[in-house]
Amino acid sequence: MAVAPVVKRKRGSPSESFHEGVTLSTKVQIPDDFSSRAAGWNLEQDYEQRPRKQRKKEKENTRLPIKTAEGRIEQFNDPLAGNEDEGSWPSSEDGGDPEQVPDSVKEEAKVPIRQQIIEAKEELARIASLINEDPEEHAGGFRTLGQIAASPNPTIKRLALATQLAVYKDAIPGYRIRPIAEQDQTEKVSKDVRRLRAFEQTLVSCYQGYIKDLAICAKPTKDQQSEAMASVTKVAISCACALLLAVPHFNFRGELLKILIAKLSSSKVDANFVKCREAVESLFRSDEDGTWSLDAISLVTRMMRARHYQVDESVLNTFLHLRLLTEFSSKASQNRVDKPAKDGFIGGKKSKFKKEFRTKKQRKMMKERKDVEKEFEEADAIVSHEQRDRMQSETLKLVFVTYFRILKDRIPNLMGAVLEGLVKYAHLINQDFFGDLLEALKDLILDAETLFDHEEEGQEQGEDMLSKSDRDATREALLCITTAFTLLEGQDAARSATALNLDLTFFTSHLYKSLYDLCLNPELELSSRSLRLPDPHSPPNTSTPITTPKVNLRTTAVLLLRALTAILTPRAVPPVRLAAFTKQLCTSSLQLPEKSTLAMLSLLNNVIKIHGRKLASLWNTEERKGDGDFDALRGDFESSNPFASTIWEGELLKLHFAPGVRQGAKGVEQLIDGIK
Repeated sequence: MAVAPVVKRKRGSPSESFHEGVTLSTKVQIPDDFSSRAAGWNLEQDYEQRPRKQRKKEKENTRLPIKTAEGRIEQFNDPLAGNEDEGSWPSSEDGGDPEQVPDSVKEEAKVPIRQQIIEAKEELARIASLINEDPEEHAGGFRTLGQIAASPNPTIKRLALATQLAVYKDAIPGYRIRPIAEQDQTEKVSKDVRRLRAFEQTLVSCYQGYIKDLAICAKPTKDQQSEAMASVTKVAISCACALLLAVPHFNFRGELLKILIAKLSSSKVDANFVKCREAVESLFRSDEDGTWSLDAISLVTRMMRARHYQVDESVLNTFLHLRLLTEFSSKASQNRVDKPAKDGFIGGKKSKFKKEFRTKKQRKMMKERKDVEKEFEEADAIVSHEQRDRMQSETLKLVFVTYFRILKDRIPNLMGAVLEGLVKYAHLINQDFFGDLLEALKDLILDAETLFDHEEEGQEQGEDMLSKSDRDATREALLCITTAFTLLEGQDAARSATALNLDLTFFTSHLYKSLYDLCLNPELELSSRSLRLPDPHSPPNTSTPITTPKVNLRTTAVLLLRALTAILTPRAVPPVRLAAFTKQLCTSSLQLPEKSTLAMLSLLNNVIKIHGRKLASLWNTEERKGDGDFDALRGDFESSNPFASTIWEGELLKLHFAPGVRQGAKGVEQLIDGIK
């Protein structure tokens, strides 16, 4: 084995400065073994292997350039790329404490509220514009808007809620999105279908979170008295109303209805209450297939039953805006709906008809034609009449259940609204239910008479009862009479009278007795919207409440004219009833206001055109048919002997201060002269 040659090393000599600094006293004897080992040192190799301090090279940016929303192309720089080896807290070498943040950093973190609002506006506008350009591409913007809406700042929250409303109204499709089944998730679909599914699921989840946020903001809280929180509540209710009217077909319609109906259950009628009520009424008017109305009516009736019908009457008047009042043709009660007989069916049995012979080819062609027509209906989303009738039938039953329950419980503040609603729905009420309904109306009139007697007494006991009940007895009685005759008008009168033995004499007699009191009513032509002042002649210590009509659709004069028209205009009216009412109306016209007097003379014109020969003797003293005296204050019109009197009031009406009344009285006499 060959021996490696010894490397010859150059020995360095000490410098002169070293020799000069060394004295004899400091010289030390160097041992020989140290000299022998030092001769083998490789100083150059040691220097080469010694670690050196160098500056770190900047890492090369390998990211691609990006295009900003403004259209500029910029190189993306990661601010954390150069600080990978350094901690996020100051090191101990710099004298910093990792558990303390410098005051300068804290001051930079505090942004003024005005600046926060400006930045939020810009961010909301940017995200909304991106979603508006391509909702499927920027579906993550829905979640970002929800995060901004979670801000504790009321101003930013209002802006975020309003922005989400505008974005969802534009992005929501015209169909309802159903959840994807497990079977559909496993099957292979195209890229476009997968992208559309992802967008729909993101939209539904974010939309659900938005509605939950609206429900939370719409609820009254302890801070509701503050203006900021009240403004957030107002914006939330406005957004819920706008969403319900804009996209009622989409998911979570029931959640939106719950927000509105929860506000309608409040006893305080404010701007938010009115807005929710108008939204529900608009929903009823725009519903075509009856599904939306059925959902809303179900929630409203459930809410009223839970509150024991202690709600405002305007909530009950929303039933008058349902489309089934003009579109539904069947008759119903609170338990069932009578379906009309279908074509080819008589009495529930299929009628006999001659079967047409068709060949096998013709039957095959007819079957294919039916399948094609069915596909066309599904493609065009045509609402079938059977589906609409089924929805409207369920809605009508819920309406009648509510009306009849209120009649049974005698809720004072809702009686007028219920009676007005029954007048509207009279043509849809089943004949089998007439007897029970008329008995309930009679009981209401008897209660109204009792209350009216206490009003006339004027004693302290009567005044206390009036203040506690807060009911308009005269108006309720008129509504009951109008309802009873309207129910009979909406049916076959002959069939109803013979089958049910209906007797409306009680209602006719009550109206005859109350004519004089009605003509002296100072609020005869006033509605609930008319301004009212307290009576100046009342004692100053008494605080009698001003009773206003509970139904704001018609005045008392209009209700009186409708009841009189229902009693006097039919063909089969006894002459004694006609004469008694005509005499009372002419006497009452002397005390009525000008407009009511004109309306009463117009009614007399119509009655004379129909029953002129029966009433002609009242204008001629020589043709009087009755003997004795006429008793105007007798409650029974049949025994008041009306043909023993004459219509002398016409001479006073021809001297009336209003020209229209004078001409109307002359016109009545001209009609009588023409009949003679």
